[in-house]
Amino acid sequence: MQVAIRKMGNSQGILIPKPVLAQVGLDGAADLQVKNGVIEIRPLKRNPREGWGKDSQRIAQAGDDHLVWPEFGNQGDTELVW
Repeated sequence: MQVAIRKMGNSQGILIPKPVLAQVGLDGAADLQVKNGVIEIRPLKRNPREGWGKDSQRIAQAGDDHLVWPEFGNQGDTELVW
């Protein structure tokens, strides 16, 4: 697909059609790199544990942080030295 390079303020850019953005999962922000003379635009890699800290605080504040499984020991645990 041929696209025009347009002046955008002090920079230049291209308009990426919405179906193309949807096809690669781009929304809001992207990772932009130049490799071997090729401009690459990729979706941002997100940390799979992003937000876990805030979620755990919210759960604790709601009092919903009880054990799902009861604690249980294994045979011979009392003999272990830590």
